Amino acid sequence: MRHRRSFVGRRSSVGFNSPAFARLFDMYRKFTAVAIALGVGGLPHCNAFTIRPLEARNGRLAAVKAKTSDSWSNVPEFERDDDFTMMTRRATIARTAAAILGTGVFASPEGSMAFPNRISDKYSDRPKQRGSKPKGLGVAERKDLAGEDYLGLKPCGAAPNCFCSTDSVEDSPDTNIPPFKWPDQLSSREAAFQQLLEVVKAYQPGQAGIDGGGFDVVTYDPKSGYLYVQFESLKNGFIDDLELASVNDGKDSNLVQVRSSSRLGYLDYGVNAKRINFISKALRAKGWDAPGVSLETHRGYAEENGISAF
Repeated sequence: MRHRRSFVGRRSSVGFNSPAFARLFDMYRKFTAVAIALGVGGLPHCNAFTIRPLEARNGRLAAVKAKTSDSWSNVPEFERDDDFTMMTRRATIARTAAAILGTGVFASPEGSMAFPNRISDKYSDRPKQRGSKPKGLGVAERKDLAGEDYLGLKPCGAAPNCFCSTDSVEDSPDTNIPPFKWPDQLSSREAAFQQLLEVVKAYQPGQAGIDGGGFDVVTYDPKSGYLYVQFESLKNGFIDDLELASVNDGKDSNLVQVRSSSRLGYLDYGVNAKRINFISKALRAKGWDAPGVSLETHRGYAEENGISAF
């Protein structure tokens, strides 16, 4: 019976002492080490047997034997003959790569596909730095700085790359953005969020030099009053998260809380402010009371990001 050339077993044109084998085996060991470090538990079939140190004797190789027949029977990727246990190069490399790729090491943190409404494919070959989706998005019970409970969106952190209506203007004037208020002619929350969706869908990727990678409406729930959108930068694929939510706290029922934040980096160089200003301007044209970001209201944010005008 004819067998494929293998790492272990009969003589091959790629000998154990050849540079080609050394490179291949070194890659195998590195893949295995990474897989174990990532919690994969090693290669799926390498825990069924032990490979002892091999020594060349006049060009002949020491055979590797399976410890038990049970272990051997559980290794379907291996080929057998009467004299040797053979592990094919193809099976070894394929299994190793599959184990590591399955961990997501080389995968994008989230959604490797670009948004279809991006303005250009010019930088599509560049690695994207999307970052992971933040935890705690959505409307939830939270605690303010004084330890009191409130219902709202996730507050901003210390970095000047976020705006949120949840942040009080007294505690954080540079990250606070007043809630948007829909006009009285909109009879319900559903009608208001339908109009919000229309405004978001009319957003122009690339406006003011931002969000050239496009955007995607991830969640739209007009009954609950929640809209979640992701925006992407053109060159590096940075993802920013925008949330619009109606929080029925028994007070003003026609208010929409706003949150726009960058996932990566400390500064945003005015990106979130420009995005909010574009949307708030479109809403004001429809009769909404929708304040934006200005130098007068957010001077600290502007100074840290080196912005002289919005």
